[in-house]
Amino acid sequence: MKSYKYILAALLLFTISCFAQETPATDPKPATTVPVTTIDTTKAVIKPYKYNALAPAKAAFYSGILPGLGQIYNKSYWKAPIVWGGLGLSIYSYSWNNTKHHEYRDAYKDLVAGKTLTGKLEGFDRARLESAQRFHQRNRDLSALITAGIYILQILEANTDAHLSQFNVDDNLSLRPELQQNQLDYKYSMGVTLSYQF
Repeated sequence: MKSYKYILAALLLFTISCFAQETPATDPKPATTVPVTTIDTTKAVIKPYKYNALAPAKAAFYSGILPGLGQIYNKSYWKAPIVWGGLGLSIYSYSWNNTKHHEYRDAYKDLVAGKTLTGKLEGFDRARLESAQRFHQRNRDLSALITAGIYILQILEANTDAHLSQFNVDDNLSLRPELQQNQLDYKYSMGVTLSYQF
């Protein structure tokens, strides 16, 4: 803890600049006045900031009703096809794996009942059919989880996008770097200005 105090003290001592109050009579630079610029505030038009508190809730509601509709409500049109593509792919994967799972399960039941397998499953034994059932069941369940995850994430994304799209980023609130000229030695120093106009 003491080392932090020493580091802070060293930083403060080495970064403070001190200047004399009087300039010597043999100063080669004559005293000049720096022109002051004025800003005409009569021409500046400041638009009032409007916040719609219901916009995030509406976006989430629309996304819950129809996936992608919240993104369209937020005017993020390019996100809707991504949502539809992700949901469509995961639903297709669920359907395909579910069909395969039932196909292998029915073939397993037929094999246990003593029937002979025909078609493309003709050479399968019980172990291979059990393994194929487990594989497709696991992928079907994973596809269902991915579908639910995409559905929930697109609702959260629409809500968050509606919140962030209303964030105040106009010129009345700004943070920008600025160079300032020192009046004593006419050197420029870097600084940061945080301005809030109201």
